[in-house]
Amino acid sequence: MRDNIDEIPSGGIGIKIIGKIADELSYTRTSDGRNCLFIVKYYQQPGLVPSQHSSQDGFFKRAIDVLNSFNFRFQKQRNRPAEPSYNQQVQKFILQVNTDIKAVAQVLSWVEQLDPLPIPLAVLHQCKLAVIEGFTNAVRHAHKNLPLETLIELEIMVFNEHLEVKIWDWGEPFDIQAKLKEELHQKNLY
Repeated sequence: MRDNIDEIPSGGIGIKIIGKIADELSYTRTSDGRNCLFIVKYYQQPGLVPSQHSSQDGFFKRAIDVLNSFNFRFQKQRNRPAEPSYNQQVQKFILQVNTDIKAVAQVLSWVEQLDPLPIPLAVLHQCKLAVIEGFTNAVRHAHKNLPLETLIELEIMVFNEHLEVKIWDWGEPFDIQAKLKEELHQKNLY
């Protein structure tokens, strides 16, 4: 493993990955002067059959399933306040680590506390990837010129039907939505 963060290749891939994983995503300045990367990932949608397609499934069936899942998610978001089980918190995990790329092993170990919880395996892997990408982005970009002792705080809240990940940093804020649009525009040029 490389000890110097500047030796690790970059290219905006972390934001792209997080953008693809997250069902909801924001990066905002908090009242205490920090920034909070907020990632939401849904994983339980009653009434839908899990998306496990066999090789016989046709293209149109998969497309209809995707459209139905978007329609269901839209309806679910509109009806969310009437569903008391949606916001029922199951567990909360908090970690503070220094601005050190070597702490990525500690962060990954911390995220593995989710393993025994009833979270679909694909969502669990996506959550781990999003947390690691968010942490390394905080080290690489937000804390680039800050002392190693500067803390990065991570929080994962597990609810009945979704996960919420929050990563706080002390760097200069940026517009994550503009960055995602920029990445999308660059992709469309090719």
